[in-house]
Amino acid sequence: MHSNAPSSERSSDEHWMALALLEARTASAKGEVPVGCVLVRSGEVIGRGHNLRQTTFDPTAHAEVLAIREAATAQGDWRLDGATAFVTLEPCTMCAGALVLARVNRVVYGAEDLKAGGVTSLFSIGRDPRLNHQFELTRGVLAEESAAELRSFFSRLRAQGKK
Repeated sequence: MHSNAPSSERSSDEHWMALALLEARTASAKGEVPVGCVLVRSGEVIGRGHNLRQTTFDPTAHAEVLAIREAATAQGDWRLDGATAFVTLEPCTMCAGALVLARVNRVVYGAEDLKAGGVTSLFSIGRDPRLNHQFELTRGVLAEESAAELRSFFSRLRAQGKK
């Protein structure tokens, strides 16, 4: 379910989302839920991350939060004006809030998260006019590929008898 973006924008979105999918695969290889995020500004990656909750024992070590931290540290400013976040899974409420607080201009995600999605599925964080910042939203970019990574990961866990 793509937005009505021009085909050149969709093609660019798919390019960056493919990099976020590489981050998701890195997470999966570490035994982490395969979610990846790439932050882009002016055609350059300024931050990237993948889930590391199991590895770091940190419940906030989501892909988006780690990518935001990397970008903010690299630029020496917590404001990520002009940045777009490409995330393989719809951001949860924590990550959606962090994207608002970081002043990200646009969020592009792949798979819907019907159980925990904070920008479309359950809540509208990032588009609520009561917040001090809103971001543009594009849904469904490489959604099937993103969902397939998650299905494969959880299928492997079930086969191993893990939750």
